[in-house]
Amino acid sequence: MSSINVESFNQVKLEASWKKLLLDEFSQGYMQDLREFLGHEKQLGKIIYPRANQYFSALNITAFNKVKVVILGQDPYHGPGQAHGLCFSVPPDVYPPPSLLNIYKELSSDLSIPRPEHACLVSWAMQGVLLLNSVLSVEKKHAASHQGKGWEQFTDHVIAQLNEHAEHIVFMLWGSYAQKKGAVIDTTKHLVIKAPHPSPLSAYRGFFGQKPFSRSNEYLLSKGRDPIQWQLPDAKLAIMQFQQAQAINQKIAE
Repeated sequence: MSSINVESFNQVKLEASWKKLLLDEFSQGYMQDLREFLGHEKQLGKIIYPRANQYFSALNITAFNKVKVVILGQDPYHGPGQAHGLCFSVPPDVYPPPSLLNIYKELSSDLSIPRPEHACLVSWAMQGVLLLNSVLSVEKKHAASHQGKGWEQFTDHVIAQLNEHAEHIVFMLWGSYAQKKGAVIDTTKHLVIKAPHPSPLSAYRGFFGQKPFSRSNEYLLSKGRDPIQWQLPDAKLAIMQFQQAQAINQKIAE
């Protein structure tokens, strides 16, 4: 590795296993354009969610070699205090958004477990569930405002790395957007579970009853991998895990 590459490697603030796989992406033109866009938005005084050190939370918390399941989202929540870098998840003290309530409804039906007390999915991420949005930032109160700025290309590369260099991963593709993005996945190496999006607008068109959680665990066990404990911890432990995730991001960002 040349001195230039060493310098570039040190400048990228990302979990080590992902950094090795994704380092070259940070020198691509689209990524430089994305940096400039985000910098310009902040100069204009716009509020961006999540915080900059949480853009890569999904990757920082779930290392490449730990990934067992991928849930693909679209872009972060755009309301205050919601987004923290994991798709569908919000901090433990925030009420579950509508799509997550429907995910919980299916979770309860599938595995006969009570609805969680909170809406923080860090427990899943720590077990190997990559909660990846396609777009990793958004302007406050402006849904989809950062689409088409470069994030999609970056997360396409994340999926490509998993598809090519890993085996026996479950990809949950909810909605046409996620299914289009995941069209490249090799179904001879991985399990793809497709369903409508859990949004209230589409959940009753086939999201309910798909049993994605039990199907995921059956697949993982059949491949000799440990299953996911989908039942989320109580609120007290969820707060501790959320704080641990924040500390991981902060340490990587330093």
